[in-house]
Amino acid sequence: MGDVFLHNLRPDPGAKRSRKRVGRGEGSGLGKTAGRGHKGSKQRSGGRISPRYEGGQMPLHMRLPKLRGPLAKTAMPIGPFRTCTTPVNLSRLDGFAAGEVVSPETLLERGIIKKLDERVKILAMGELSHPLVIKAHGFSAAALAKIEAAGGTAEVI
Repeated sequence: MGDVFLHNLRPDPGAKRSRKRVGRGEGSGLGKTAGRGHKGSKQRSGGRISPRYEGGQMPLHMRLPKLRGPLAKTAMPIGPFRTCTTPVNLSRLDGFAAGEVVSPETLLERGIIKKLDERVKILAMGELSHPLVIKAHGFSAAALAKIEAAGGTAEVI
């Protein structure tokens, strides 16, 4: 083999194939319809079918129920007025020591919530046996009553 320089570099034999020239006569094997078949949207120029198209059947995105309204409980947590709260029951807070401050930061440390940007709402399932200082974004009425009955305080952030 001779010296290899930029001016004499060549691809290996058979490594490069010439492109298909469709619609250039019957003898080429790809004449007339040029490999596109007969009639219909896929045969015509620009005839791409949308992934959501289901052949005239009612598409899936139109069959599914919509989550509408900014204040609906089922509304998706997007936009400035839709909120998504993480519920935390009183039974999960019984592991804290008496008089301890329970805030979203302490809940995150203990693995009760997953992210700090979540809004936390305290719900009343379970019992609270000792007083706690609970700071959260919301409280149910029953949870407030149980926290005060245990001698604790509830602060809305």
